Amino acid sequence: MAKKAKTAPTGRLAGRKIVITGGNSGIGVATARKFVKEGARIAILGLDGEALDEVSSEIGCEAVQVDLTDPGATVAAVDEAFRRMNGINGLVCNAGVSLSRPFADTSVEDWHWAMDGNATSVFLTCQAALPYLTRNDQATIVNVGSAVALGPLRGRAAYAASKAAVHAFTKVLAMELSPRIRCNLLAPGAIDTPMVRGTFTDPEQVKRIEGLYALRRMGQADEIAEAILFLTSFESSFVTGSTLSIDGGRIFY
Repeated sequence: MAKKAKTAPTGRLAGRKIVITGGNSGIGVATARKFVKEGARIAILGLDGEALDEVSSEIGCEAVQVDLTDPGATVAAVDEAFRRMNGINGLVCNAGVSLSRPFADTSVEDWHWAMDGNATSVFLTCQAALPYLTRNDQATIVNVGSAVALGPLRGRAAYAASKAAVHAFTKVLAMELSPRIRCNLLAPGAIDTPMVRGTFTDPEQVKRIEGLYALRRMGQADEIAEAILFLTSFESSFVTGSTLSIDGGRIFY
């Protein structure tokens, strides 16, 4: 019997090879699932090796465990992703940490933890991926910031500052890396993920947070993944240096 001829991948990301950080939970998992369905090859990077392996087995992607605040380890992880996929032409920096603490109670250790987890990790990942991204003419970077950087909230001083750093950093990348690499920023509102649920554990607090949004609810990870897909696909070919707010109509900016 003759062997079936292999068919070319189809979908909005057919032929793309994309690294997603924080791919073991929440928005990262939803994005990885969606990207694989749209024909991309994916490598997910994150700290939780067990969770990474579960996602990798479920959706059929590469997984590399790494501490993205460690410069040497980040370079090695991105190099490994490149080796396994034989290329990188897209990057989604989604990994991050959450901190809710009044300014008066925020220690310098808290500050550095938020800055490292949210801003330094993005800087290091983008820098590690840059040599591979520049080999392509239509590469993309999507960095996940936060609506809190646009409209800060009480008790979020370190978190808001760290995400605002990602916003400014992405704008500069768009200027410096165009036209070969498009760089855009996503600013989600409160999204119903394990990290957000771990930050706001009091039901009354959750109600207050939801009350800040015109849609009166938290967003879902799949809704954010759709926006990341748009910014990564060729449908957004004339979009760079933009901030896309997916925030349910947050009222108090």
